[in-house]
Amino acid sequence: MTSGPLAGLDPGRSKCGLVLTDPACREIREALVLPPEAAWERLEQWHRHQALAAVVIGDGTGSGPWQRRLEPLLAVELVDERGTTLAARRRYWELFPPRGWRRLLPLGLRQPPRDYDDVVAQLLLERRLGRELLRTTPAP
Repeated sequence: MTSGPLAGLDPGRSKCGLVLTDPACREIREALVLPPEAAWERLEQWHRHQALAAVVIGDGTGSGPWQRRLEPLLAVELVDERGTTLAARRRYWELFPPRGWRRLLPLGLRQPPRDYDDVVAQLLLERRLGRELLRTTPAP
């Protein structure tokens, strides 16, 4: 088990999903969708304030540059990211149940009303931990 909070990162060219766990790794403390440089700055800030145990990122093509940039700062753990985008779309609706007319659509036709890269980052953390994390933070 980890000793300290973990960050989850879903890296992208134009935007990144970023989440932070509590020290016991039981819940999501913060969840964001940010441009890459802002995500980097937030990771540095989190690490300065609470000494992150590691950053968990997917093992896809976008992870290499992030891994190389992060490793001098803190531990990086790669997680299999296959299927996370579709799984995150389903999970989005569990975390933020649809309202209004969206409730009438079948799950397969629902598109989240915002970018949900933060949910992908949460799924990566959950894969690493082997369990779901509680999320009480509002949608970014």
